[in-house]
Amino acid sequence: MTTSNELRLLPWTGPDGKPCFLSTNDSGGYMSRLADNIESVQLGTATELLGQAIDMLAADTAPDDMRLLAKNLTGALRDTLRVATSRGHRLDSRSTDHRFR
Repeated sequence: MTTSNELRLLPWTGPDGKPCFLSTNDSGGYMSRLADNIESVQLGTATELLGQAIDMLAADTAPDDMRLLAKNLTGALRDTLRVATSRGHRLDSRSTDHRFR
């Protein structure tokens, strides 16, 4: 939940690659739920890619396959960092919100 003067960093970017933000006090609203679901998918994808990376590093993997893995891991890391940043900001706002003291 965001406070009235705070924006939530969304788990996607705009067409120009700039961050997107949501201003709402309704953590159960459509856009908040959509963002929560996309964050969940992104974290699940990162988990799956990590498993693939562990398997590929243990095997004799072709260089082209390793490059594709590195590209996919880079995207997953970017998404995971965005989720962590967004959730960290929301945790910070809760600790300063009087209702959570």
